[in-house]
Amino acid sequence: MPWQRKLGRPTDQRTSILRGLSTALILNGHIETTEARAKEVKRIVEKLITDAVKQKDAFTTKTVTVSHAKLDSKGRKVLKGKTSKNGAKYDVVERETKTEIVQVDLPARLAVRRRAIRWLAKSHDAEGKALNPVDKLFDEIAVKYAGRTGGYTRIVKLGARRGDATEMALLELV
Repeated sequence: MPWQRKLGRPTDQRTSILRGLSTALILNGHIETTEARAKEVKRIVEKLITDAVKQKDAFTTKTVTVSHAKLDSKGRKVLKGKTSKNGAKYDVVERETKTEIVQVDLPARLAVRRRAIRWLAKSHDAEGKALNPVDKLFDEIAVKYAGRTGGYTRIVKLGARRGDATEMALLELV
């Protein structure tokens, strides 16, 4: 028995399908798909969640100085007139500096994040706002399952699909 179901598709199409389903499961918490696809996605997502839970606290924080453009009340950059050495006038964006505390991943957590990026694609919500499933995996899902040692997903069989009688299943995070 091969380590991965072929799903009747070439490798690139199969990988794309599994990436899309894995991303949808992480973002939405449940997906409805065929039973074979659900089993493959379960195998992938369980490993991602296990790794994220193990590395959920493997980071440090540090203070950095960040420079941002000043914005006016309408959200536009504030410009300031300057004169060059040869007398030419030009505009310069005014900047303000802030100190921020940023999170720095340790090498093991960074490797796990990169592995998750391989399987989870960036997505957009209905309003067009960008969603990062890797951040959700580490910030919400890993924290939620911190006390669990596995069994993060569940497959519920829904019966045969009308049309081609393929067995359908609901895959959801427990």
